[in-house]
Amino acid sequence: MRREGEAERENVPLLTASSSRRRVRTRLRTTPDSFLSLCRCFSFLVVLSSIFCIAVNVLSAIRSFRNQSDIFDGIFRCYAVFIACFVVLAETEWSFIIKFWKVVEYWVARGILQIFVAVMTRAFPDYSGERKVLIVLQSIACYMLLACGVIYVVSGILCFGFLKRSLQKQEISREQAAKDLEELERRREELEQLLITE
Repeated sequence: MRREGEAERENVPLLTASSSRRRVRTRLRTTPDSFLSLCRCFSFLVVLSSIFCIAVNVLSAIRSFRNQSDIFDGIFRCYAVFIACFVVLAETEWSFIIKFWKVVEYWVARGILQIFVAVMTRAFPDYSGERKVLIVLQSIACYMLLACGVIYVVSGILCFGFLKRSLQKQEISREQAAKDLEELERRREELEQLLITE
């Protein structure tokens, strides 16, 4: 003889685990924001330009210290390397860096820092003709980072940095909601399995 609770349980349609997962996956599929993707690509370009500036400044510093008559230029290049490394760290947007130096959160400040590194890379060129290849490399690195810095300053003035931060917060909250929903679905499936085994 059936008890009343068992009859009600049989009338409830059971969902299989695969059908509920398909339903969750279709709800959770979201396309990445094109603006955030563009910002990530631009950050990658800035990092490459900064690394190029670092390499050129290191080469120039080595040549300056070898000649010993141009030690000031070598010291100047070492400072340029240090600041360019900081530009690379700022582009990674590590919370540790942003926490202790809030100014790099704003795009205008990042752009000015990149322009400063670009100018330091281009400073004190050797026009004597001995190092033509190095001068060409300095010019390329300088203008690449200078262009990135100008784009950052203009974008910062147009408040694109604020837009990026708000879109990132939405993306993070969306991802967290998706994880929470998956966890709820998993627990619901476990409860259904417990009910079925009883």
